[in-house]
Amino acid sequence: MSESSQSEPVGVILAVDPDRFADVTEALRRAGLTVTGEQPLLGTLSGTVAEDRIPALEAIDGVDSVDRERTIRLPPPDSTTQ
Repeated sequence: MSESSQSEPVGVILAVDPDRFADVTEALRRAGLTVTGEQPLLGTLSGTVAEDRIPALEAIDGVDSVDRERTIRLPPPDSTTQ
């Protein structure tokens, strides 16, 4: 079985320079990020990108951090592990 040349998209949350939010966001889009949410006043945005493109996002000037989204599942309220 051959491996795909492009990795699967993953959800990411980014912290960027809020003073350059629009320019940094445009650079992130050019680097392959599909933006799904923007919070310009906070300097954060979320989106999806191919796993192998994360280093390219981290290298963009004005990007403070790139974190993968995580899903946390809690047991139902009536579970014995509550």
